[in-house]
Amino acid sequence: MITGKFPALRLRRNRKTDWSRRLIEENNLTPNDFILPIFLIDGKNKKQSIKSMPGVYRHTIDKLNNIVDKAIKKGIPMIALFPYTEKRKKNELGTEALNENNLVCRALQKIKNKYKNEIGIMCDVALDPYTSHGHDGLLQNRYVLNDETIKILLDQSLLQAQMGCDVLAPSDMMDGRIGEIRKYLDKHNFKMTQILSYAVKYASSFYGPFRDAVGSKNLLKGNKKNYQMDYRNSDEALREVALDIKEGADMVMVKPGLPYLDIIKKVKENFKIPVVAYQVSGEYSLLEHGIKNDLTDRNIILESLISFKRAGANAIVSYYADRLDQIIK
Repeated sequence: MITGKFPALRLRRNRKTDWSRRLIEENNLTPNDFILPIFLIDGKNKKQSIKSMPGVYRHTIDKLNNIVDKAIKKGIPMIALFPYTEKRKKNELGTEALNENNLVCRALQKIKNKYKNEIGIMCDVALDPYTSHGHDGLLQNRYVLNDETIKILLDQSLLQAQMGCDVLAPSDMMDGRIGEIRKYLDKHNFKMTQILSYAVKYASSFYGPFRDAVGSKNLLKGNKKNYQMDYRNSDEALREVALDIKEGADMVMVKPGLPYLDIIKKVKENFKIPVVAYQVSGEYSLLEHGIKNDLTDRNIILESLISFKRAGANAIVSYYADRLDQIIK
């Protein structure tokens, strides 16, 4: 593409002043672009630090009002709930996922009763926070069973919808689960409950701090490569998205985010569907430790977040969402 020739054309002219740079900027961020993750723990009046994720905490349910109030005030459209499940409540089948009195269900009820539709709530549909082996489904001979796992995910999805979840986010990567969940929700008159599919979730090394945050890090037996995507593949990502859209997904997720900007771009260009990027725990912790050790300055946060928008993401799940007023200036 030829647009001109030096010296008649000088691209630096538009970069000369701050007002000019602002005038022609192609991408920007607002609070509307963010989803705030919240980690839940049992108990009362607790705010528990997560060593591997500086500045991120686990909260008891009685602390949620303060967090949600701030999120609404800052204009964040949605929060995402993640439970730290006590080891004694985990088992091979992940049955705590179906307990209507579990952390996520109690948090859903509390938030919905107080805030109604002032803010959206997203919940993961997967068994890994609840299984004693740390996998997203039922494990047999070190292999995660697909169809048997989906049967449990159906009941988990319905339970969360009944408790007030607005956006169900299946993160398990089982084949066919989006279509089955959609049919099951519709059958039980939850036709308007949205599904945000983790359509492209890679078997990544960037998830370590998150597993620490939800208490599954030291429990994981083996790895998740027989169901999460191979990070060497990109065409396969498009097939995953195509299947999930056909099965009824309203939005799709690419996870992790920063190492997969090319995938975000491909998905957006090919499907024109709302795409969410997850700036995962490993990305967050690397940035925070880099800043803490004076390897870079805090401007790196905004630069990394803008990259998601530039690639085509409509929204970003980020642990920085509650500090946007300090980042977006």
